[in-house]
Amino acid sequence: MYRGDRYKFRSTLEPHSTYVIAMIQTGLAVLLQERRALLQHQRVGLVTHPAAVLPDLTNGVDVLLSAGVELAALFGPEHGYDGSASDGTAVANSTDPRTGRPVFSLYGPTKQPTPEMLAKVDVLVFDMQDVGARFYTFVSTLYYVLRGAAEAHKPVIVLDRPNPINGTRIEGGLIARGLESFIGIIPIPIRHGLTTAELASYMNTEGHIGADLTVVEMRGWKRTMWYDQTGLPWVPLSPGMPKLETATVYPGMCFVEGTNLSEGRGTALPFEVVGAPWLDGDALAQALNQRQWPGVRFRALYFVPSAGKHAGEKCSGVQVHVLDREAFRPVETGLHIIAACRAQAPDRFQFLPSSWEGHPPHFDLLTGDARVREEIANNAPLDSMIQSWRQAATEFERRRAGCLLYP
Repeated sequence: MYRGDRYKFRSTLEPHSTYVIAMIQTGLAVLLQERRALLQHQRVGLVTHPAAVLPDLTNGVDVLLSAGVELAALFGPEHGYDGSASDGTAVANSTDPRTGRPVFSLYGPTKQPTPEMLAKVDVLVFDMQDVGARFYTFVSTLYYVLRGAAEAHKPVIVLDRPNPINGTRIEGGLIARGLESFIGIIPIPIRHGLTTAELASYMNTEGHIGADLTVVEMRGWKRTMWYDQTGLPWVPLSPGMPKLETATVYPGMCFVEGTNLSEGRGTALPFEVVGAPWLDGDALAQALNQRQWPGVRFRALYFVPSAGKHAGEKCSGVQVHVLDREAFRPVETGLHIIAACRAQAPDRFQFLPSSWEGHPPHFDLLTGDARVREEIANNAPLDSMIQSWRQAATEFERRRAGCLLYP
C-alpha cells in the first residue's frame, strides 16, 4: 500500500469540523486551496455528479458555492446530476431544488453542451470520478464537453481525480472504424490507465478538438495506486457501480451486456456475477477454474435479478472472485467467460442483435471489433485476438506518454 504524504483538509462549510485525512488531494481540493483565481469573476458551468466530493464527503457544488464561486448552471451525465437514473435512461433538463440552478442533461437527445446552454456561462468546469474503462459513458461526456466548449469558444477546466483501477495497466484493443459510439467515442484501449485530466488532454490533442483546456492536477497520486490506497472515500458512481470491486471486474464483465446473459443488474453484485436460467453454474465454474487464470477464481451460485435481463427468474452461473488484483486481467477473463458460456449452451446463448443506439450488435460496440464476436461464434481460439490487443496496448502506451501527469 502506498504510504506517501497525507493531506489534511477541512471543509469550507464547517470551519470547526475535525480534519479528514486523505493520502492525496483531488483537483477540486487543489482548486480550492491553491487556484481559486481560475474562477474569480467567472460564471461557471459545472459538469458533475454525486461522487465528486471532498474527503469529508462534502459535495463539490456546496463547496464551490461556499467559496463564493458563481455557479450559473449545472450539467449532468448518464444517471443524471443526482445519480438516480437507471442505466441507459434518458435524463431531462431540470432545476436543482436545493440551489435553484438550471441542470442541463448531457444524456438524452442532447449529449454536447449547446450554445444556448452555455449562453450564461463563461467557463466550464468538469469534475467527475471515472471508472477507468473506455465504455463507461463519462468518457464520452468529457469528449462532448470539450467539443462543445471548443465550438462555443468557452474555456474548460478539468479537475483531476484518480483512475480507480490504477494508471499502469492497459488492456484491450482500440475501436475499429465505423464502431464509434457513445460507449466508445475515441480509439483508446478498454482499460486505458488514464486519469480524468489525462483523458481530457489525450482527447484534446489526439482528437484534434482544440479546446482551451486547463487541468488542475492532483497532489500525491501515483500511477500504481488503486482507489482504496488513496485515502479517499468511495461514493457509488452509478446504480450499477456500487464499489471498487465492481470497477475491478467491469472492464471485462461489461461484455456480458452484449449478450442474453444476466450481468447481475438487479442484484447486490452487478458485473461480479454472470448467469442465465439455462446455464449450469457448477459446470461453468469447473470449466473456468481449470484454465487457472492468474488472480481469479470462479464460484458457482444461483441468483434472481430484480431488474434487467431474466428479472424474476432463477439464474445459475458464477461469481468472479478476484484474489490478486495485480495479476488479474479483467478484459481477457471477460472474453473467456463469454466463450465458456456459449460453449456450454450454444443453442440458448445469443449475442444481442443491436444496441440501444440502434447500431451493430452491442457486443461489437463494447469490444470495438466485430471479429471478437465472430471468433466466439465460430468457436475459434481467442489467443490471436488477445495478442493483437496487447500489441495495440503497447502502441497506445507510447502515444499517451505526452499526456501523463504523474509518475
